[in-house]
Amino acid sequence: MSERPRFVWPAAGNDMGEPTVIVTKRGEERVASGHPWIYRSDIAKEDAAPGAIVRVAGPKGRPLGFAFYSSTSEIRLRMIERRRALQESFLADRIAAAVTWRERIAEGADACRLVHGEADGIPSLIVDRYGDVLVMQTLSQATEHLKPQIIDILVRTLHPKGIVERNDPKVRQLEGLERAVELVWGEVPDTLVVSEGTVKLNVDVRQGQKTGLFLDQRENHLATRNYARGRVLDAFCYDGGFALQAAQVSEEVTAVDISAAPLGRLQANAELNGLTIRTQEANAFDLLHELDTQSEQFDTVILDPPAFAKNKQSIPKAARGYKEINLRALKILRPGGILITCSCSYHIHEADFEALLESAARDACVAVSVIEKRRQARDHPVLLAVPETYYLKCLILRRL
Repeated sequence: MSERPRFVWPAAGNDMGEPTVIVTKRGEERVASGHPWIYRSDIAKEDAAPGAIVRVAGPKGRPLGFAFYSSTSEIRLRMIERRRALQESFLADRIAAAVTWRERIAEGADACRLVHGEADGIPSLIVDRYGDVLVMQTLSQATEHLKPQIIDILVRTLHPKGIVERNDPKVRQLEGLERAVELVWGEVPDTLVVSEGTVKLNVDVRQGQKTGLFLDQRENHLATRNYARGRVLDAFCYDGGFALQAAQVSEEVTAVDISAAPLGRLQANAELNGLTIRTQEANAFDLLHELDTQSEQFDTVILDPPAFAKNKQSIPKAARGYKEINLRALKILRPGGILITCSCSYHIHEADFEALLESAARDACVAVSVIEKRRQARDHPVLLAVPETYYLKCLILRRL
């Protein structure tokens, strides 16, 4: 583990020599807007150690608050406090507040997100709970340096059996940090079993997607039980978060993925729950086209593809992809049937996604009504001042 850096916690109104970073006028305006990220191009003067907690000041010296500092990332500052003094207990206080909120809005959930970075006032820190195991990510120089303190707080307040760090995201390389997956506290088995509603799921917190499961889809998985009926197609099933919920209330479920490995995990999860799900290894684009050509019909179609738009340059191609799969899904959907369709591409905004769906319905010569508009689970909060935190869109449509 990294050595803890020495931070000076100032009393209100005092200057005790802690490092100060000066931002430009545009940087000052960005702070005022409520967005926590200040980019390198908006820094006028910086003289701080990598990962330090720094004072932030405007071009005329006006105090703007405190931030996590990065010496290598394009995101130089991540604001953690505006204008007021920063209390020494801020880290423990904010983790406690985040956990208390999850106890309210994710009561009884075996697996959920406890700390969601900027949305919980601790930028670049992720903490997920899987039963009595915690998985953490420290995605900037500052939270990496604070890792020993974070672990200590988590152990003292939550008493887990074990903590794993899933520090394998590529974003750590932008911070000059190594990628690693390691046990940092206690003991963690190779596989855990957690519940999502009444469905039990095998979880590998060391190698599974994200930190083990797509926790941001948890509430949307559960909502599937309200709508799935009859013959169901889950075209991008991965480990079966949607398919397993649908199988509890439907006559027949076909789950499709391009890779054999997730289909194997899905079947293991189906057996664990005593459910029958037909799996098919196929390219969903090709399969949807084939099913349309064969005039197949389904009562429920579920689309939860990977992010098609990784950046702004890929938006046009991504838009064509989203339209294509939704067009085909609507054509194989029976009148009265339900389409559950998702996009996890931040660069495809909600209004854009709805416009694509409208265009797909028009080209399919069908009318659809919007039954629900959903987003990522409430334990993954969206900050109004930070559009980047709203990435997952889930619309539930009914073909008329």
